[in-house]
Amino acid sequence: MRYDRNGFPIPPDFGVPYAGVPDAGSPDEAMPRRGVGSRKRLVVLAMVAVGLAVVVVPEMMPTVRQMVVEWSLERAGACEARNDLGGAIADMSRAIRWHGDDVDLLCMRAMLRLEDRDATGALMDATHAAAIAPTAVQPLRVRALVHAVLGQGDEAIADAEMVVALAAPGDSETLNHRAYIRAIVGRELPAALRDIDAAIGSLGKSSPELLDTRGFLLHLLGRHQEAIDQLNLAIDGMQQQRRQLGLLAGRMDRSELTRRLRALDHGLAVMLQHRAMACQEAGLNEQSKQDFELARKKGFDPSRGIF
Repeated sequence: MRYDRNGFPIPPDFGVPYAGVPDAGSPDEAMPRRGVGSRKRLVVLAMVAVGLAVVVVPEMMPTVRQMVVEWSLERAGACEARNDLGGAIADMSRAIRWHGDDVDLLCMRAMLRLEDRDATGALMDATHAAAIAPTAVQPLRVRALVHAVLGQGDEAIADAEMVVALAAPGDSETLNHRAYIRAIVGRELPAALRDIDAAIGSLGKSSPELLDTRGFLLHLLGRHQEAIDQLNLAIDGMQQQRRQLGLLAGRMDRSELTRRLRALDHGLAVMLQHRAMACQEAGLNEQSKQDFELARKKGFDPSRGIF
């Protein structure tokens, strides 16, 4: 005999048990059967999730990749601004992994590695960039500088020659680059002076960088007083640029401002070093000593490519 939930007997012709009460004589049906339904729901949810991943993720990946690259570059700039070159290199490497091999990014990492005294790593990056874009100028410019740091004068000049060959005729930047590479490896100095004179002539004016190259070459050619005159103008121009940049404080991202000021200070360090050398040869010993010390404080260091 079966009974309903209130204890009353259920007639035999009621063939279907009461919906809310399992058959008391079936132990297997005494417990709620929820497992099968739950598993089915999980399977359905998993299939939906996989479907969304297949459809949505590929569409989102370019956006995600770009966000990671931009974030990495921003972090690299912030690290460079506070002289954390290891951190900047790590962030730049992440940007390259997510973006893929890129000429500009490889050149940027090469310069960071060079400043971090990893000239071998810098050479690898610059050579890789040159292989990706054989007609691009920037990888060769960077590689020429790296070769100069490594004392490989022939290779440095060969890259500088290629830079000029690839650029537009009379391009002032590439002529200045070849002149400066010739100067720092101490080769073909009269030709280097012709290069920088042509660069200034094509530009129609003299930037601090061009004046510095010309002053350095005049010093190397033994024309020390002329060199000092040129280097005085170069240093004054660079200091003016620094003051103008300082006026942007509060209106520019702080890390970017610091990074730019740091780059200007490195340029100024090189100019002060050149003037110190010329003053020393001209017998201006006090000025020379002062310039050497200030150049050192501002970061002059040939082993880091700041020369």
